Amino acid sequence: MGLPLSFEFFPPKTPEGVAKLHTVRQQLYVTKPEFCSVTYGAGGSTQDGTLQTVQAILDEGQQGASHFTCVGASRESVREKLDLFKSMGLRRLVALRGDLPSGYGGMGEFRYAADLVAFIRAETGDHFHLEVAAYPETHPQAKSAQADLQAYAAKVKAGASSAITQFFFNSDAYFRFVDDAYKLGAEVPVVPGIMPITNSAGLLRFADSCGAEIPRWIRLRLQGYGDDVESIKAFGLDVVTDLCDQLRNAGVPGLHFYTMNQSAPVLEILRRLDLG
Repeated sequence: MGLPLSFEFFPPKTPEGVAKLHTVRQQLYVTKPEFCSVTYGAGGSTQDGTLQTVQAILDEGQQGASHFTCVGASRESVREKLDLFKSMGLRRLVALRGDLPSGYGGMGEFRYAADLVAFIRAETGDHFHLEVAAYPETHPQAKSAQADLQAYAAKVKAGASSAITQFFFNSDAYFRFVDDAYKLGAEVPVVPGIMPITNSAGLLRFADSCGAEIPRWIRLRLQGYGDDVESIKAFGLDVVTDLCDQLRNAGVPGLHFYTMNQSAPVLEILRRLDLG
């Protein structure tokens, strides 16, 4: 039995993007993913695009999962959305607090993702497999690492089925997080989120904003390559394949790839791992 794989996409903004993502998905379906998730913008700003993309995945005979954020939402609006998801045939959601859109006032009726998870369970029972986010290197807005672990444990106790981590390049951070979570009684599977390295400027910027640590040696190597795209890609493939290999050997429950709507880097990593 191979390792369960899953992929994250973001909703395209143009007809060309829609066509390109369709091709990317077909290329990745060859690996028989467990599910494919689609992100949601701040305050649900890409909602329509998200649902259209999820619908396309379902129409292609694959298991789709929608990200679902609760910032600024009311119970009524969440209830309506859950009815819509059910009518689409969705069985899987990634339940998140979400980022406040700029200039936004209130939090709405859900302060934390744990509140959303509890509400979905109360409304729909076991209809949905609920994924939640986990931060091996601590959420950037958390008061402390311990507070972040408690917040994660609260999501699991509220009814999460499993978790997907923020991306990381240090496997020790992941193993420590899982151990600490289990000690708090949060015993659902924690699937590592994997970010292929395809360019350095974007990765460094993204990591700084979402609380993912890029080890100094990786950062310096990437900076040293400058604009040499081929060297960056070759180095990135080596680093990420090695990380996935360590995780697989340790018996992780799956690998979830942040594809950035590209198939080639993911397929090459999987090929090297004999998973593609």
